[in-house]
Amino acid sequence: MSLKRKVLFVTGASRGIGRAIALRAAQDGARVVVAAKSREPHPKLPGTIGETVEAVRQAGGEGLACVVDVRDEKLVDAAVGQAVEAFGGIDILVNNAGAISLAGSLDTPMKRFDLMHDINSRGAFLASQRCLPHLLKASNPHILNICPPLDLAPRWLAPHLAYTMSKYAMSLSVIGLAAEFAEQGVAVNALWPCTLVGTAAVQNLLGGDEAMRVSRKPEIMGDAAHAILTRDSRECTGRFFTDEQVLREAGVTDFEPYSMVQGAKLRPDLYM
Repeated sequence: MSLKRKVLFVTGASRGIGRAIALRAAQDGARVVVAAKSREPHPKLPGTIGETVEAVRQAGGEGLACVVDVRDEKLVDAAVGQAVEAFGGIDILVNNAGAISLAGSLDTPMKRFDLMHDINSRGAFLASQRCLPHLLKASNPHILNICPPLDLAPRWLAPHLAYTMSKYAMSLSVIGLAAEFAEQGVAVNALWPCTLVGTAAVQNLLGGDEAMRVSRKPEIMGDAAHAILTRDSRECTGRFFTDEQVLREAGVTDFEPYSMVQGAKLRPDLYM
């Protein structure tokens, strides 16, 4: 399958993994709704919705820039409406927008706790709820959550409970929505990287330049997402994929080109 003419609604697509997913789809000629907050350049974060839309067009797709804070129902509703008006519907939702704080429980302010849960768990649920009426009309509809496999081992919960709770809520949504909409043919799956991926979060929160050197490029997640989103939605749902797993199934054997620094010893992701 190809994503040509498919309409993707990608949250948090102004940079990082979301942008990589948008650009890979654009290579097929997809129509991408770039739904993110960054209208103007940020002093510490690269990328804006306008820059991603331009990159989508240069890659061969069509783009629509929508200012979206996934915590705001009115903004999500407006963006969904703009997508349907511009492109006639929505085929795919990628819930990529996220907030992260790896503090322990005693060092997590409730304001930060609320931010992570509002963006990660509530935001993904809200976007899914608003896109589903249109996905139900699509020929091969997919929801893809960028969230980890649901594993209740204490080692994943103890170091940064608040963050893990918020991401696991997204993982629970994969299981629940996949079952709820299986008969209607809407695929709901999760994707997570095996190693660190060189994003602003890694640069700013997980070790700076050193962490970036032992990371992979965001393009690995773009390619992995593409491999999932081109599958038959009735035959592939309720699954938790890793980027390596998906790409190996697609025939990829050499992962070295994805490394930020060739030959570097890669650092495993938080949940690997």
